[in-house]
Amino acid sequence: MERINEQRIYVISDSVGETAELVIKAAVSQFKNVTVDVERFPYVNDIKSVEEIITAAKENQAMVVFTLVVPEIRETAVRLLETEGVPYVDIMGPVLTRMEDVFQSSPVYEPGLVHKLDEDYFKRVEAIEFAVKYDDGRDPRGILRADIVLIGVSRTSKTPLSQYLALKRLRVANVPIVPEVEPPEELFQVNPKKCFGLRISPEQLNHIRKERLKSLGLAADANYAQLDRIQEELNYFESIVQKIGCPVIDVSKRAVEETANIIIEQYYKNKRNF
Repeated sequence: MERINEQRIYVISDSVGETAELVIKAAVSQFKNVTVDVERFPYVNDIKSVEEIITAAKENQAMVVFTLVVPEIRETAVRLLETEGVPYVDIMGPVLTRMEDVFQSSPVYEPGLVHKLDEDYFKRVEAIEFAVKYDDGRDPRGILRADIVLIGVSRTSKTPLSQYLALKRLRVANVPIVPEVEPPEELFQVNPKKCFGLRISPEQLNHIRKERLKSLGLAADANYAQLDRIQEELNYFESIVQKIGCPVIDVSKRAVEETANIIIEQYYKNKRNF
């Protein structure tokens, strides 16, 4: 029966230490009859802590694997480890040095940036999922949870605008305004500065709706695209935004990006009053 080799490994990181542990597990998987006991020391950002961990590693015959980006701390760790004869692997140092040569640029040497990027990514994903869930008034409960609420008649770019704003990490709910349907009560409970009405000219909306009907293989003269019906919807929309007291943006000749920039600017200007 083959003897199982057990090894203790200390992970020193100025962030959470997840990167080093993943590398260790990937490497260990290539060895038979080897088990490791990994102990993380996260958020190490001073030399005294490094000294204490290395002393403990020597006493416990542990190998040290570290991801330290601050040069002074990393160089101190290497010097102490070599002086004490503790086996070690510097994961970040050689990569940073080589990239500095290739990129002809200096690193910022700021710990935890990967997780900051991850956090930004997950906030964006959360916002996109929110926009999908609360699109087109599907669930009025989203209105009070949203950062921004968009309202407008059909074909005023509420959905693409919601998705664009979601890419900016803003949670957006949008609600269609239809004369035959009473708006949800939540629409009148939300802070009006978070709500934006999307106004459009009757002629522009008439053109957009006719093109939409054609793309669906339907008759372009359906009531949906008739000017008198459109005017009825727009009049009702105006009565709702007046009741809410929210700002209104004319989207008739504006691209989605342009409308989004106006909303973002107003949102952050008003945010302190929410």
